[in-house]
Order: sequence, then structure tokens, then C-alpha cells
Amino acid sequence: MSRIGQIPIPIPSSVKVDFSDSEVKVEGPKGSLNWTIPQGIVASIEEDAINITRANDKKQQKALHGLARSLIANMVTGVSEGFEKKLRVVGTGYRAEVTRQNVLTLDVGYSHTVTFTPPAGITLTVEPPENIDGQTHIPILISGIDKQVVGQVAASIRQIKKPDTYKPCKGIRYDGERVRDKEGKVAG
Repeated sequence: MSRIGQIPIPIPSSVKVDFSDSEVKVEGPKGSLNWTIPQGIVASIEEDAINITRANDKKQQKALHGLARSLIANMVTGVSEGFEKKLRVVGTGYRAEVTRQNVLTLDVGYSHTVTFTPPAGITLTVEPPENIDGQTHIPILISGIDKQVVGQVAASIRQIKKPDTYKPCKGIRYDGERVRDKEGKVAG
């Protein structure tokens, strides 16, 4: 049995869950999400909790059992609380700002300004700069109800200017990420 798949998903009072055929729809104060449940996986509501079961013990069904439970649990958490990721823009002269149309503009050492338009349902916020270890860090907060989309947007923004391993004081990194400093070439 899948250990994760066996755990019931508690439903908060502000969340409404509907199952129709193989479709699950979750609505809450922050929005609504829907997902198609794979064949052989059955979801049911019992006593303010969602239980996930599988039809048989084939390898494919075992793999999908825990996955389905995790995705539905993330949907319930997303519509009730939401998800957030935080990035930090680090570098001398680097700037970040969000326009009224929710478009992120970045000046990160290129000859041009880079713009990033997030998908629908994602909110970007640039917080005031912080000074950490003598370096200016500009925090960017990415928030939304879909955990996968929030993570993908964070990865896409980080991809614009990854932290340089030879000069770790430059680039866009996740909050709390430690960039390993590599030693440059040594004349021998």
C-alpha cells in the first residue's frame, strides 16, 4: 500500500469539493481548481475528509495512488491558503519592479531590460530591498493557488539570470539558497 495515498485529506469548512466521473473540482475562498483523476484511482468524501483508493495492486496504480492524493491535497491547500515562493535578485545595480499590468521588469546586467509576464492566477510582488552581508537583495514574492504553476514561474524567473558560481554575489536565487563559490583559474 502507498503510505501517502492512505492518508485522508481533511477538508476545511471554507472549501467545497465535487467529484463527477473522473473529474475533481475544488472551490475555496482563493479560487477554484480542477483535475482529472487517472483511471483505476477512486476518490470519495467520508466525514469531512477525502479518501483515495486504487482498483488493484499493479505497479502503475501504486505509483498513481500517492500522486493523486498529493495533487488533491495541494489543490485543497491552494484554494484555502495559497502558495508562495520567494526569490532574491542580488547584484550591484540590479533592479526589479512590477508594473500595474503584473509584468515583472528586471535589469540584471544585460544590455537590455528583461520583462516577464506571469500566467493568469499568479501575482508578483517586489518587496523593499534588504541589505544582507553588505549586498543588496531585492525580494520577489510569487503567489498563487496552483503549487505547480507557482514553482514553474519561480524557476522561469530564476532562469533569466542564474547565480554565477564564480561570482556568487550576482544573479537571481531562491530565498535561502546557498550558492557555492568556485575558485577561478590559478596560474601555475
